[in-house]
Amino acid sequence: MRRVSIFLVFALAASAAFGADNSLGTWKLNTDRSKTSSSQLPIKSLTTIREASDGGVKVTNTGERADGTPVNSTYTAKYDGTDSTVMGAPWDTISIKRVNDNTFTITVKQSSGKYNATGRTVISKDGKTMTTTTKGIDADGKPFTTTLVYEKQ
Repeated sequence: MRRVSIFLVFALAASAAFGADNSLGTWKLNTDRSKTSSSQLPIKSLTTIREASDGGVKVTNTGERADGTPVNSTYTAKYDGTDSTVMGAPWDTISIKRVNDNTFTITVKQSSGKYNATGRTVISKDGKTMTTTTKGIDADGKPFTTTLVYEKQ
């Protein structure tokens, strides 16, 4: 009984120290609620799967761009702000810092130096909506802002 109590104390302390990652799960982009500074949202459909990874997250994105080309990107990143490799996106690195259980900051870059952006992801208090607001320079050197609104599946 005493071992169980000691284990529970350590388990509770660990969960309090690390907290829950409320971004985990499957999310679908709501294109009607999402917006961009350009005339058209560059994404027609997008499903994002976020899975726990050692000290961070593994993200897989699938969908379709507005021009009909497929979206298939993936990365695994720690929440320590270090650059991680991204496959299949307009950028090739991402860094993520966890602010709290519901908020993350991101920086994405293309090694060519053209595409770079910073953003903030916030999960709603009820855990049903995830909103990512991003501001940066696209691959053509033009400034942009985008707000993507996802719904938990």
